[in-house]
Amino acid sequence: MQKNNPHRVKLDRIDRHILHDLQADGRITNVELARRAGISAPPCLRRVRALKEAGFIRGYHADLESRALGFNVTVFAQVGLSSQAELDLEAFEETVREWPEVRECYMLAGETDFLLKVVAEDWEAYQTFLTTRLTTAPNVNHVKSALSIRISKCEPGVPIESGDGPEE
Repeated sequence: MQKNNPHRVKLDRIDRHILHDLQADGRITNVELARRAGISAPPCLRRVRALKEAGFIRGYHADLESRALGFNVTVFAQVGLSSQAELDLEAFEETVREWPEVRECYMLAGETDFLLKVVAEDWEAYQTFLTTRLTTAPNVNHVKSALSIRISKCEPGVPIESGDGPEE
């Protein structure tokens, strides 16, 4: 596999199976992963390393329960900038990277320039973030906030098939 160019790599059934299982459980042992993929452990480990080097696997993390840790509010902030010049977009993205409350940031096409997923202890903490940091950031023209009521679905990654079906 070529390093960091996943679009040029053809995944076979075993690779897709490995990716599917790792996405579902990043703590799965290599032995169990190999068993599920139908190969032995050493080639499975080599495949996982190759998939990571090729850029298919970005990393591993624990899925934390935000409310248990005191973050009871999730807000989606739609941010409009005054200027969409590339340097201004990049400057905003760099600023957002410094804010730990912002867990996700997406540049969008359309009326909204960026969509931010923000977590806070409560509504007041979000309002403080909004008024002291987000709306005062350079180039921010307007912000629309949408408070999340509940999560109905939260699946990580992509809908990759396990590789058990017919070969593509």
